[in-house]
Amino acid sequence: MAHFAKLGVGNIIEKVEVVSNDIATTEQAGIDFLNNLYKTNDVWKQTSKDGSIRKNYASISYTYDQTRDAFIAPKPYASWTLDETTCKWEAPVAYPDDGKYYDWNEETQQWIVDNR
Repeated sequence: MAHFAKLGVGNIIEKVEVVSNDIATTEQAGIDFLNNLYKTNDVWKQTSKDGSIRKNYASISYTYDQTRDAFIAPKPYASWTLDETTCKWEAPVAYPDDGKYYDWNEETQQWIVDNR
């Protein structure tokens, strides 16, 4: 199955649709199918669950960055920076690798143990 993200104002993803591979033999064929189905002329970009197309799987509220040709999640915290290779947000401190769950504390700029 092929997945397509509908771009809205500001290239914000409004929805993601699934189209059969028999129909979406190319990206343009999938776009044409969706616009014909909805009787629109919307802007669609193909995405993939494994992130092999446009860096990340598109989700509602993500942004399509035309320069990077990538889908980017909303920035979670002001201190986080975008990894230009993966187009994923990174905390200023690496996530601990000790098997515990953590939440980011923006005020202290630290990972805090989540006692689930």
